[in-house]
Amino acid sequence: MQTQIVKQCTAKTLPSNWFKPQDQKSIDQITETVKIIVERVRKYGDSVLIDFAERFDKVKLSPQTLRVSAEEIKTAYSKVTSQQIAALQFMKQRVELYQKQQLQTGNQLDIDGIAVKTVFCPLESVGCYVPGGQAAYPSSVVMTVVPAKVAGVKRIVVCSPSNANGEVNALVLVASDICGASEVYKIGGAQAIAALAYGTQTIKSVRKIVGPGSKYVTAAKILVSADVAIDMPAGPSEVLILADETTDPRLVAFDMISQAEHGTDSVAGLITTSVQIAEAVQQYLAEIIVSTERSEKILLSLKKYGFIITCDNLEEMVKLSNQFAPEHLEIVTKNAKELSEKLIAGLILLGPYSPVSLSDYASGTNHVLPTGTFAQSFSALGVFDFSRRVSIVECSKEDLEKTKNNIKILTDAENLPNHYKALAARFQ
Repeated sequence: MQTQIVKQCTAKTLPSNWFKPQDQKSIDQITETVKIIVERVRKYGDSVLIDFAERFDKVKLSPQTLRVSAEEIKTAYSKVTSQQIAALQFMKQRVELYQKQQLQTGNQLDIDGIAVKTVFCPLESVGCYVPGGQAAYPSSVVMTVVPAKVAGVKRIVVCSPSNANGEVNALVLVASDICGASEVYKIGGAQAIAALAYGTQTIKSVRKIVGPGSKYVTAAKILVSADVAIDMPAGPSEVLILADETTDPRLVAFDMISQAEHGTDSVAGLITTSVQIAEAVQQYLAEIIVSTERSEKILLSLKKYGFIITCDNLEEMVKLSNQFAPEHLEIVTKNAKELSEKLIAGLILLGPYSPVSLSDYASGTNHVLPTGTFAQSFSALGVFDFSRRVSIVECSKEDLEKTKNNIKILTDAENLPNHYKALAARFQ
């Protein structure tokens, strides 16, 4: 009998709360812990940030070393390659272009001779949280700082945890400099969110906090949202793939694996109208995971939060997908464009040559997206956050191939090899 890597069932046997994978008791415990952290930072400021840095990041900091200095940023450039710098500049330019086009669309409208102009007024200051810990994410710097810069925000603050030597990842610092961040601080976790919200002796508070993070970061953002604006309550990363009998199951397996390598709480799912595709994906998952990097983490993630659901028809598939309202939605079916018009997601990717790794690094769209069904009411991070928006990405095989080198450089830098393998698989 074939080993099932992820849970598999039919639409008819699903429990009513199938799309809420997080345990509520665990969330409540996290919230209570975060409340204590936030209140201590709010009351005591820098001294508590320094205590938490030693406790959580195993680093001894001082009020003088909380902020990354210009000399540290200069040193960071010497620790990265020219190819990595070029890839970050490439990514920054694409995101910048996309954000500028969003601002220009509909900016000037003529309705029966009446000229209507929309004016965008930038916020005074923004805090951008960039995760650290298990991996470094310079791409998150690009995704959070560039839209703020395009919108005209004058003060853009980056917070990211340091290593035990008090050093923030060199590529995170280089990306912060390339994108034009005003200040960078060596603080992570819920305490960073509290510092951005309420200020400390060293870190001035901001008007809005944006960026992805752990459950603790998300809980902190929700707690402080009564006092400072936040982008969205984004939690663990998600991908949902909609497939029919025309889909290549091998590519589906690669894409589920690439999402699972983010962490053991990542969600990767497949909804399909084909029992044969469902079985084939299980088989490819078993074969690929054995020999891939980060296999232990990937296997744990897929066993805990991965799923495959088979449906009788497209209507059933659409209904389930919209209940889940995923962060990333890949549609690899016949008539994918037509189907996309019926679906709710943070980001929609059409066809076999539009993997999540394309949108993460090269399409110009933002990868700071709503998770946990929040795509039903929130949109991707961008120059304006007041209306529901969705980015639809479609790429040809030829155009995808042009991005391979830049994506390879950045996936290597962020130690996410399966992101690139999901792309490279399309050319094998």
